[in-house]
Amino acid sequence: MGHNRISGTSQHAQQRDSVVALQERPTAKVLIIGGGINGVGTFRDLALQGVDVALVERGDYCQGASGASSHMIHGGIRYLENGEFRLVQESVVERNRLLRIAPHYVKPLQTTIPIFSTFSGILSAPTRFLTHKQGKPKERGAFLIKVGLSMYDFFSRDGGSVPRHQFRGRTRALAELPKLHSGIKYAATYFDASVHNPERLTLDVLQDGEKAGLGGGLPGGSARASNYVSLVSMGTDGVRLRDELTGKEFDFQADVIVNTTGAWVDLTNQAMGAASKFMGGTKGSHIVLDHPELLAACNGREIFFEHTDGRIVLIYPMGDRVLVGTTDVDADMSEDAVCTDEEIDYFFDLVGHVFPTIKVDRDQIVYSFAGVRPLPRHDETQPGFVSRDYRIERNVRTGVDAVPTPGGKAAVVLSLVGGKWTTFRALAEHMTNDVLRELGMERKVSTAKLAIGGGAGFPATEQGEQEWIKKHMGPGLDADRVAVLLTRYGTRAEDVIEYLNAGQDQPLRSTRELSVRELAFMAEREQIGHLIDVLIRRTSLAFRGLVTGELLNEIAAALSEPLGWDAARREAEIRHAQEVLQRFHKVDVHSLVA
Repeated sequence: MGHNRISGTSQHAQQRDSVVALQERPTAKVLIIGGGINGVGTFRDLALQGVDVALVERGDYCQGASGASSHMIHGGIRYLENGEFRLVQESVVERNRLLRIAPHYVKPLQTTIPIFSTFSGILSAPTRFLTHKQGKPKERGAFLIKVGLSMYDFFSRDGGSVPRHQFRGRTRALAELPKLHSGIKYAATYFDASVHNPERLTLDVLQDGEKAGLGGGLPGGSARASNYVSLVSMGTDGVRLRDELTGKEFDFQADVIVNTTGAWVDLTNQAMGAASKFMGGTKGSHIVLDHPELLAACNGREIFFEHTDGRIVLIYPMGDRVLVGTTDVDADMSEDAVCTDEEIDYFFDLVGHVFPTIKVDRDQIVYSFAGVRPLPRHDETQPGFVSRDYRIERNVRTGVDAVPTPGGKAAVVLSLVGGKWTTFRALAEHMTNDVLRELGMERKVSTAKLAIGGGAGFPATEQGEQEWIKKHMGPGLDADRVAVLLTRYGTRAEDVIEYLNAGQDQPLRSTRELSVRELAFMAEREQIGHLIDVLIRRTSLAFRGLVTGELLNEIAAALSEPLGWDAARREAEIRHAQEVLQRFHKVDVHSLVA
């Protein structure tokens, strides 16, 4: 990522409990490298099996591809065309499962496909299916889409909680969505799901893992994790880790090393002295718009369709904003993943393709983001047709390349190639089973029906949510504030409210969504490394374009005491946040710092 260290501040950095726990007992049965959703999911699953497991992430949790997703939990209807039936079935099952076990973040999403022809694509579809070469783009017509959605419903039939698809003719489609292009012939509507806060869901999964590791009698617990810790090399005493906030390095040993660094898997293996060539990631970009007319035109639905170049793209409402994405271009791993001007032009073009009377301009963009999908190498295959399925590569290091382990044997390295948000639980189960096999252990607990974090006891209806909010109101906590906390934490908001009530609290002037004590709670319980972590990953303030100079100052001031920041560090954090927002998200925030 290239934006974790702040020059000149290492001497001011406090020792972090999460790093101390790794340094004081620098061994574990399993070391996971990479704190995206798949690494964190594996961490939780292993912890639940009673395995002594550690995880390190060089940036913040969910900072890479996991945080740059399209915010969808979906069965992957378009993977049918790739012939990836196993993946579609697993994805649909996992989508339905996440709606049940993580209802605080994963919500049903009504999705409409505008269709401009009846039979288009029938002749080219078998060729695409068999060869995965795009050739000249050919739009998919109603017949192909109907076949696909019928298969999709078939995969959804077991344990599904979403309705079957529906087809509408032009007249009814335009009655429901009057701003749609008048040239449409049909509109197909089906249900998938969205995750409005993937970063916080990742944090919930992580904290479930940490909690599972308590009480086993091991110093620091049997499930330890730290962000801002990178793997730098392989030494004679294990892997060499570095605290990215202080620069301090230390050695760590494990019997099994799990490489879940996504698009960086090959580079991580190279750092461990065994270069691999598994990956061939593609970049996906998105923009977030403050556009009331476009928001109203979507009528609460995702608009999911095929642009003229054959790319599947989407427009959908998230709260009072509209997310538009995504691109699929081969990524250069030596460059920052950012949304380019060309991609923005592409997004504007695709909005015009579906909603021709709605004008969009750059002033309406409040945020943009990009990430690199952890796809396998694909040589001549078009990016859109590269498999979204995953596999696990096993490598035992022997001889001079051996990774030292606590038991003196050669370490086993398991590298994850591929993987997507929707299937993280199933993938983690698969990876955990492989690790258990290496350790000669048996699975004790299934995660299939286990509620995640604040999803436990989450109200099942809107009325239930209102009753929950009413029950938890109190001095300084009106209905709006409690609603924000319930949205942000799920039922874990109870712990936050208890913390807020245990001392003198003060709401921020620059936003009604945060208070001084809530920021202290985050600093104490959620591994805040930088100011930017609060803006992008602990809240959705940056995503919605709500960051101001005053907000930066207030949050930096509130974090100073719990994190031990002096005036110089505080100013450095504000400048760092401005730089990250500008460089990676095209957001300019003017500083109030002299």
